[in-house]
Amino acid sequence: MKKPSLRALALTLIPFIGMIFTVPLWDRIYPRILGMPFNLFWLVSWILLTSLFNWVAYRIDAQRDSEQSDQN
Repeated sequence: MKKPSLRALALTLIPFIGMIFTVPLWDRIYPRILGMPFNLFWLVSWILLTSLFNWVAYRIDAQRDSEQSDQN
């Protein structure tokens, strides 16, 4: 198993930082977005974005692995 690249690790840390360290920014109920309180909307958005960030990180590492195997 190969180590992940720094870009992939950075991409997977973005959702963690977005959910955990931004609490003072979104710790409120109003405004309501799509019928949800703002704090719930913020967390649901980050949960969905986490899948996107992880997919991009996977593609970065898959491309790096394929380039390394082509060189060998």
